[in-house]
Amino acid sequence: MPQTRTVTETLTEKLRAAFAPEDFELIDDSEKHRGHGGWREGGESHFRLRMVSAVFEGQTRVQRQRAVNMVLAEELAGPVHALSMELRAPGE
Repeated sequence: MPQTRTVTETLTEKLRAAFAPEDFELIDDSEKHRGHGGWREGGESHFRLRMVSAVFEGQTRVQRQRAVNMVLAEELAGPVHALSMELRAPGE
């Protein structure tokens, strides 16, 4: 029987592959949203992302967020209700 990956593992894998970050932190903040829209038992619905990547060099904040949203489109349309992002280029 194949092992099912968690949402956190899937997000991490996709983001690392697409952005080769120098610094990376993905935090499941779901418990802080208990009782709010999109929250579900077991978590993995609300995330906070901090990432530093050379891919973001010369991009605006909106361009960076759109790039992440494109990579995670499937997850953002399904299990992920909210994703807070702090995206920087090296040296910022």
